[in-house]
Amino acid sequence: MGSIEEERLLLEEGNIENKSSGLYTGDGSVDISGKPVLKQNTGNWRACPFILGTECCERLAYYGIATNLVSYLTHKLHEGNVSAARNVTTWQGTCYLTPLIGAVLADAYWGRYWTIAAFSTIYFIGMCTLTLSASIPALKPAECVGALCPSATPAQYAVFFFGLYLIALGTGGIKPCVSSFGADQFDDTDSNERVKKGSFFNWFYFSINIGALISSSLIVWIQDNAGWGLGFGIPALFMGFAIASFFSGTSLYRFQRPGGSPITRMCQVLVASFRKWNLEVPNDSTLLYETQDKASAIEGSRKIEHSDELRCLDKAAVVSDAEIKSGDFSNPWILCTVTQVEELKILIRMFPIWATGIVFSAVYAQMSTLFVEQGMVMDTSIGSFTIPPASLSSFDVISVIFWVPIYDKIIVPIARKFTGKERGFSELQRMGIGLFLSVLCMSAAAVVEINRLRLARELELVDQNVSVPISIFWQIPQYFLLGAAEVCTFIGQLEFFYDQSPDAMRSLCSALSLLTTALGNYLSSFILTVVTYFTTAGGKTGWIPDNLNKGHLDYFFWLLAGLSIFNMLLYVVCAKRYKQKKAG
Repeated sequence: MGSIEEERLLLEEGNIENKSSGLYTGDGSVDISGKPVLKQNTGNWRACPFILGTECCERLAYYGIATNLVSYLTHKLHEGNVSAARNVTTWQGTCYLTPLIGAVLADAYWGRYWTIAAFSTIYFIGMCTLTLSASIPALKPAECVGALCPSATPAQYAVFFFGLYLIALGTGGIKPCVSSFGADQFDDTDSNERVKKGSFFNWFYFSINIGALISSSLIVWIQDNAGWGLGFGIPALFMGFAIASFFSGTSLYRFQRPGGSPITRMCQVLVASFRKWNLEVPNDSTLLYETQDKASAIEGSRKIEHSDELRCLDKAAVVSDAEIKSGDFSNPWILCTVTQVEELKILIRMFPIWATGIVFSAVYAQMSTLFVEQGMVMDTSIGSFTIPPASLSSFDVISVIFWVPIYDKIIVPIARKFTGKERGFSELQRMGIGLFLSVLCMSAAAVVEINRLRLARELELVDQNVSVPISIFWQIPQYFLLGAAEVCTFIGQLEFFYDQSPDAMRSLCSALSLLTTALGNYLSSFILTVVTYFTTAGGKTGWIPDNLNKGHLDYFFWLLAGLSIFNMLLYVVCAKRYKQKKAG
């Protein structure tokens, strides 16, 4: 015991490498007290059930609100189709924008664990507020009387949207941290654990969709048949379970120390390179400034090897004659390490790949908006049972649940034999496959709408705002294709932005991957607004009127299919030019 304690002390002082002994992790992981952790007692799959349980319950809570939100806005707050779709996509976009706040706090100051803990509390308060807004009579809008549907009062709107946007803020601290925190449980310097980490991302997304399946089926049915107070209250309860699950695994977790503000470090590189604009970058990269220690100067980060791109930024690491004379290399606003410069280079290199995820997210946003509105004007009955249109999204979830184990247990081992890659396909190849499937998804939705409108014309239902007798189950292919696209693109993004990001920027890069979802939702709202403006000019009905039997929703789906094809071609060009990170 004494020798182990001595080794622990030496590790804390930085006098030996973690990976040399094999007892400790080689990636700088510590326990909750800040001490180096023993591999055999912490992390790996033994810690993951608590994290996966947290994510499953949290996603059940989120999708319990998001999946049927458009129905609540149209049926309870009496909003029109375009207004409801815009409000949903704007809120969902905000849910994927706020992770930037949580990511900066996690990487710079609090660490991932405490960031998740703090924002989970905010999340839970928002869930409770939303439940009260749908339960207390004074906070609920009046019901429709015949065709007269009174608007919600400003106070009712205020309480509802206050709770809704508290959830958006709360999810901001959780989303960028949970997947990264789970991946932190696997040691990057251990080849066996590195393979397991790739599998973790698959099962992480699987747990998300287990929660989403319960929401899109059971919770949606409760909301439509037993009331919205109970329908919002059950997700709030599961958010409480998520918090309990997370804290239960504390003693088993591995923690990464926060490395200071990544935004500050990036600004330091820009300022230092600008101040040294007149200096020449040496051809020998070993002459650029880097710490002599084996550890990086950035807390919680390994060194990154120099790359030859964006040499203008290398000026920040050029040691000037004045600095050599003074021997003062301590001001990062004048002189940065190679690792610090490479951090910014990595983010710039990832930008084109990141940007191509925006159109895919705009396609994904249709599942909770126009796919639902399309389903509302289709035949939703099976005998005496009525299917809530929003519950069709459960087929997207079933698709994900089907494809994740197939991909992890069958496709990856087969692909590994041909490609020689640990994970079968590279992250970039996986995302490209998903982009292709998204084109097929939008095409399938357009074909369904063409047939629905044809039947509406044949039955002379165009001028009536009623359902057309075509089964809602014709939507299953578009949901199933979208689920397959998710397995490839979204999980590929999780892997790509974790593996390629600098060690001390992993939460921030996870937040950037989530930001594509936010911008995709905003892009969807923007396209909806532009399409509505131009197609209703001169008093025309437009593509997406309140009576969809008069519109041309199929044109909108074809528009997104066309954008997806262009986006996929652009992605192929960017992926071919991308250069992988090299850790020192």
